[in-house]
Amino acid sequence: MEQIVRLILIRLFLVVITFIIVSALVFVAVEWLPGDPATRVLGRGGTEERRQVLREQMHLDDPPMVRYIRWFTDFIRGDWGDSLIANRPVTDYVIPRSKNTIILAGFAMAVYIPLSLVLGIVTAVHRHRFFATVLSTLTLIGTSTPEFVVGILLLLVFAVELKWFPPLALVDQAQSPLEVLHFLTLPMLTLVAAVTAYAVRMMQSSLIPVMESEYVRTATLKGLSRRSVILRHALPNALGPALRVTTLNIAWLIGGVVLVEAVFSYPGLGRLLVNSVTMLDTPVIEAVTVILSAVFVLTNLGADIVSILLNPRLRKG
Repeated sequence: MEQIVRLILIRLFLVVITFIIVSALVFVAVEWLPGDPATRVLGRGGTEERRQVLREQMHLDDPPMVRYIRWFTDFIRGDWGDSLIANRPVTDYVIPRSKNTIILAGFAMAVYIPLSLVLGIVTAVHRHRFFATVLSTLTLIGTSTPEFVVGILLLLVFAVELKWFPPLALVDQAQSPLEVLHFLTLPMLTLVAAVTAYAVRMMQSSLIPVMESEYVRTATLKGLSRRSVILRHALPNALGPALRVTTLNIAWLIGGVVLVEAVFSYPGLGRLLVNSVTMLDTPVIEAVTVILSAVFVLTNLGADIVSILLNPRLRKG
């Protein structure tokens, strides 16, 4: 137990270091964006005197290291600055969009995790049967189909032809939780179709060698049931690669679903980031990018911890 705690503490320390490095890289990248923030705030009608006064107010003439430390400490305290375009706090934009993205990602993950786990086990254990071959073929097709194509096909079938679901995911207009789920069904199915195929393929490829290993055969010869052999002996040692894929999928669900959000007009973080980059709204860009980076780092931390707890070889290593 002491060794597990030590490994987790080491991972936590690495997460803090990684987050600081990522925040510094984000700050430097935003600094390289073309144009002057003071000019973007005042517009073309701003005089040089007004731009200089605003630059002093925004501390733009300070050294980059001083500005980074000030920005990072303010960000940690929850002060994310004001939007250069709308002159409103960044939190007014980021927090509602974050809630929308978390709702959609959580809905998709609630379907994706059990579905990919079951399909991965079935296609690995029954890999010589016809239905497992069909499932493997479908997952291969799923990995080859872009998510926006899946979204458009779902729109044409279920929104245009059958009219079962609305074509736009306007969750802000929903009056009840059931109506929110109704709005989110099509984008959720699009996301599940996009991420499940990768996890199933990874789960299948990692579980098959484990099922053929010596200790699994020994457990079978001891008279353990097939279910016990799979769930207690084979599955914990095969979950590592699938957890890695799930980590990447979670990060993608949180911030990389720009195309899905565009197809269904969903107000999430991905669209907010793209719009902010288009308008060079640097405070919003910094806040959203750091949040997405933190999600990616924390999901990797969660995958590491779960892998350590499930796999005895990692604990001993």
